[in-house]
Amino acid sequence: MTDNRETELLARVPDGLFIGGRWRAAEGGKTLQVFDPATGAPVKTIANASPADGMAALDAASDAFPAWAATPARERAEILRRAFDLLQERKEEFALLMTIEMGKPLAEARGEVAYGGEFLRWFGEEASRIQGRYGPNPEGTGRMIVSQHPVGPCFLITPWNFPLAMATRKVAPALAAGCTVVIKPAELTPLTTLYFARLLEDAGLPKGVVNVFTTSTSGAVSEPIIRDPRLRKLSFTGSTPVGQRLLEQAAQGVLRTSMELGGNAPFVVFEDADLDKAVDGAIAAKFRNVGQACTAANRLIVHRAVADEFARRVTERVEGFAIGRGTEEGVTIGPLINEAAVEKAAALVGDAVQRGATLRTGGSAVDGPGTFYQPTVVTDVQPGSDILREEIFGPVLAIVPFDTEDDAVRIANDTEYGLVSYVYTENLARGQRMIERLETGMMGLNVGVVSSAAAPFGGWKMSGLGREGGAEGIHEYLQTKYTLTPNPF
Repeated sequence: MTDNRETELLARVPDGLFIGGRWRAAEGGKTLQVFDPATGAPVKTIANASPADGMAALDAASDAFPAWAATPARERAEILRRAFDLLQERKEEFALLMTIEMGKPLAEARGEVAYGGEFLRWFGEEASRIQGRYGPNPEGTGRMIVSQHPVGPCFLITPWNFPLAMATRKVAPALAAGCTVVIKPAELTPLTTLYFARLLEDAGLPKGVVNVFTTSTSGAVSEPIIRDPRLRKLSFTGSTPVGQRLLEQAAQGVLRTSMELGGNAPFVVFEDADLDKAVDGAIAAKFRNVGQACTAANRLIVHRAVADEFARRVTERVEGFAIGRGTEEGVTIGPLINEAAVEKAAALVGDAVQRGATLRTGGSAVDGPGTFYQPTVVTDVQPGSDILREEIFGPVLAIVPFDTEDDAVRIANDTEYGLVSYVYTENLARGQRMIERLETGMMGLNVGVVSSAAAPFGGWKMSGLGREGGAEGIHEYLQTKYTLTPNPF
């Protein structure tokens, strides 16, 4: 049941495609519905793009590219800064909108608005810091000029779990670099991106620089865009299998690609860890966004000497969680995104218990409307359990005991993924060894949340290619040119 505030907000969210600076219906007037996962009820009907609509979006981005690439960096930066300021003014609207369409508790949604906004501010500041270099070549016969240039029109595909932050994390560096974009939000949570496009429009972004389409047939609409020679960059956040298919398509045009793919994060607690801090970190790393994050702690690898006490403390915390619609006061666990997510969590827990794990708390879907799953703790998870190989993407905390540092490293690295790891130890030298031994692109040492607009986000192995955020983030949207000129002397 939505209140008047929600109804009024949903009415302000555009329901069309944003192409060439104009909001319009999809070809043939086709539509799709967006649902509230906490109730299962539809909340808005929006345009459902066809392949022709997708190509129109690429047409607009391609046409707008020369002028936007030639726009002074300071002007691009000012637009991003105005977008940041507008987001601060509308932060409550964006937070509520994400809670409605994705389900996360309102307090977490506010945190995402703050996090997502930082990409607008950070890359607005980076726009005027794009640099090259000049100097003599070693032979002394000439002068070398190395310059940076926008890569061209970009196609950005965002996931459903962080509807605002994943859009700003891709759009902001692209615009700062001088690129134009086509963005396709996830079918399950497209409303935030549509509202963000309206915000960019209000911030004074020129027509065609950002184009948005929503669709229920992602593959059919996306593939022609990826195969079009005018496209020069593809950025995707989502599952590894989908990322692999997109890379195959991108190979034909030798596209620049950024892939932020699956994770299977180890959270290692050594016997000398501060258990209070480790429990706090585990709760943050596991249950943020109802466990639906690629950075979520997937395997809690805990030294046998403290495993029982650690399990007791986290179970006590988990049993105190309040489950409900994210708009309700005090709720810490909202719904999973859909029924398939509930079924996956149940299957992983069932497999672990069948193989010998102990169910400490939770372990069941919640009766009633919406797609809720109880926050769950399982201990003594046995080798070979599905829950150790697959990304859980739900509120399930799985604990595996270990005996030695080498055991911990072996268990942590025993995965095809390498996005992020977490380590809790009071031993400085051990912490330094973990930085060098764990095969992940990011690491939290005695902290449970690592993401920052100022830091390079990305993984090793099957967790992806490229980096988002930090000084590295803007270079994903730039290409390098080397020019040799004669010795002027």
